[in-house]
Amino acid sequence: MTQFDWQNHQVGDQEFSHKVIMVTGAADGIGRAVTLALAEHGATVIMLDRKARHLEKLFDSIMQQGFTEPVILPVDLMEITPESATRLAQAVSDDFGHLDGLLHNAAELGSPSPMDQYDLDYWNQVMHTNMQAPYFLTRALLPLLKQEYTTNILFTTAEVGRQPAAYWGAYSIAYAGLEAQMTIWAEELENVSNIKVNSIDPGPVRTSFRRRSHPGESQQNLVAPGEIVSAYLKLLGSDHGLHGQRLSV
Repeated sequence: MTQFDWQNHQVGDQEFSHKVIMVTGAADGIGRAVTLALAEHGATVIMLDRKARHLEKLFDSIMQQGFTEPVILPVDLMEITPESATRLAQAVSDDFGHLDGLLHNAAELGSPSPMDQYDLDYWNQVMHTNMQAPYFLTRALLPLLKQEYTTNILFTTAEVGRQPAAYWGAYSIAYAGLEAQMTIWAEELENVSNIKVNSIDPGPVRTSFRRRSHPGESQQNLVAPGEIVSAYLKLLGSDHGLHGQRLSV
């Protein structure tokens, strides 16, 4: 796990202008904060989330503030298949012809419990949303990310994916698999493309997801999503030079 300097990151004037970046889990928490920041800096954000009404509210907020118009993509990652991911990629290609960044941020918590008692329906949901869907999307979107300039794939991960813990079950295993996926993508793409691939553990952040995953925890002293946005902007920009790194805020 690598610490990196992001607190003092300053976004360049044209760093995100005319760029197209897809954010999964865009409707809430970290995804929402990153989407707002990207749109503010001139990026066209393809906002993917299953919460269509939340996406519509976010769209309205972005437009009211005069930021770059985003694209609403109401998709439940549980329903993503290789075939639907390919159709999605074709739609992006038809509309934009390229993709400059892909942030995998959507997550499914499941039901933390002992492994021998884990609900199998929850198991499948967590594995598919957190590990399978990112693979299907990355694979389908890869041709759009292969450009003559630097593009980025960034995976939001979790501490229990790097240090598995009891009772975290499918969630911990899925993120361990996501970390492995990041490393493999990074190694395979290093000498054949300009795509930079990294993962980031945001740590404890004041989100609705955190309230569900840590019930009873006081969120008063946790950082807000907007306070760590600079870390994501740095890793979705073009000049950070990081590749294959497991990063931590």
